[in-house]
Amino acid sequence: MKSLVERDRACLWHPYTQMLTAPPPLPIVRAQGVYLYTEDGRRILDGISSWWVNIHGHSHPKLNQALAAQASELEQVLFAGCTHRPAIELAERLLAILPSGLTRIFYSDDGSTAVEVALKLAFEYWRNRGEPQRRTFVTLRHAYHGDTVGSMSASEDSVFTRPFAGLLFPVVRAHAPYCYRCPLGLRRETCRIDCLGDLETKLREHAGSVAAVLVEPMLQGAGGMIVWPSEFLAGTRRLCDQYGTLLIADEVLTGFGRTGRMFACEHASVRPDLVCISKGLTAGYLPMGATAATEALYEAFLSDDRGKTFFHGHSYTANPLACAVGLASLDLFRENGVLDRVQRLETQLRAGLEPLRRFGDVRVIGGVGVIELESSEPGYLDSIGPRLYRAFLDRGLLLRPMGNILYFMPPYVISDTEVEWALQQIDEVLKDELSVNHLRAL
Repeated sequence: MKSLVERDRACLWHPYTQMLTAPPPLPIVRAQGVYLYTEDGRRILDGISSWWVNIHGHSHPKLNQALAAQASELEQVLFAGCTHRPAIELAERLLAILPSGLTRIFYSDDGSTAVEVALKLAFEYWRNRGEPQRRTFVTLRHAYHGDTVGSMSASEDSVFTRPFAGLLFPVVRAHAPYCYRCPLGLRRETCRIDCLGDLETKLREHAGSVAAVLVEPMLQGAGGMIVWPSEFLAGTRRLCDQYGTLLIADEVLTGFGRTGRMFACEHASVRPDLVCISKGLTAGYLPMGATAATEALYEAFLSDDRGKTFFHGHSYTANPLACAVGLASLDLFRENGVLDRVQRLETQLRAGLEPLRRFGDVRVIGGVGVIELESSEPGYLDSIGPRLYRAFLDRGLLLRPMGNILYFMPPYVISDTEVEWALQQIDEVLKDELSVNHLRAL
């Protein structure tokens, strides 16, 4: 009988793996807790939460039970003209924990579509209010908001978006608070969040035409795992108010505890007009996205004029199975002190990664630890990434460096001992792979 890898290679197309030298895919047959188990008997620690989605560990009994119970009751129904208990209950629970002032939940399929919904809502909101000239979006350098056309347009020009440049709409880009590579050449110890001035300049130059400012609060993910000072986020909200525009918070990565708070906006007590969530929403079990909006936004679409309707929907919108798992995940936050666990994990990451600053910049927020390795050509295509990936995998640790950006983002249920083991592997691999000669060449 052919192996899973042989069968895979005959029919599947994986993301980001078309290079002829790419290693074969991992044939995963089961998972439990923080571990993945392969067809050939290996046990691998999932150090990236299966692309940032798994928060309570794989095959969690409570989540399994919620999924099975819902499947026996209602597995799917269209959400245009229908409703159901899991969707209502999840919306109620989300609105109770999201930043205050958000009153409506619009369900979709994943992070990219949650962002698409927010962009379209902001665009049509102004049109419905009689201000169609407000069609410009302001986003940040190093942003990454997804792989659909709208979310790519809002993202930084990069290897992810460049092949599709002809499909994308223009946006205005402002500086991000990338302290390690400060766009103004300043030092964080003495700066006054001066990079925020660029956002103010852009809003002033485009006054009256901006539909919204879109940010990844506190942690920019695929653009380099950039950790923010909270003052930048607070200043962004202040400037949006000053220039009378909307603030969209893309919390697809940062939501559900990743930064040590349930939502990253809490670090600056900021209330966005729209919040995009996904990934941890269903604890890694099923694809689901949601966009939360204020009542003022919702009311702009209420009309007897059907032309003001928000014509956007997905076949699996508010899928009952996904909603049920999302509800069970929120129960675990309440029952198991999950945010306290993330705070302990942050303390452990800070202590364990600090000695590795000799290899580059160390950044930690919540349950995310980052090492930006010194590089002569920093970016996603830095060749050190694939080398490190293979070296970690040989040791039983799944990490996927983004070029010279190495990050560790495990499920919250990881034990202290398992964290220490992973940090030891990171230390040893970096010492092995970043030889003295390599460092001198940088």
